[in-house]
Amino acid sequence: MDIDSSSDPGPSSGIASRTTDEATVLTLWGEVDAALREAASDAMAALASRVSAHPIVLDTRDVTFIDSSGVAFILQVYMLGQETGTSVSLYQPSEAVAEVLEMVGMGGRIPLAEAEPAGRAG
Repeated sequence: MDIDSSSDPGPSSGIASRTTDEATVLTLWGEVDAALREAASDAMAALASRVSAHPIVLDTRDVTFIDSSGVAFILQVYMLGQETGTSVSLYQPSEAVAEVLEMVGMGGRIPLAEAEPAGRAG
């Protein structure tokens, strides 16, 4: 069973959260910046209230730009995983995401997911 929870301030960017039988998948696309604050808050609330111990996969392959608020969101998801003992991984991070994570000293710290998340949203 898939559960969808998404907020999209515009057709070109957004954050979508869905739960599959294998994982909770957060799909980020377009410009991930302060304009997505509400979507990020909704996604964090969904993560914090979930009862599943399934891994969290951040699908960031379609992110074209990410600012400090977007990086903060990714790091909050990672820290939530650390605090709850939940695996958090990145699936094919875009060049924009990889560069910024490297700049803030997180390059290579968040493991890469090996398989494509099922039922891609966005």
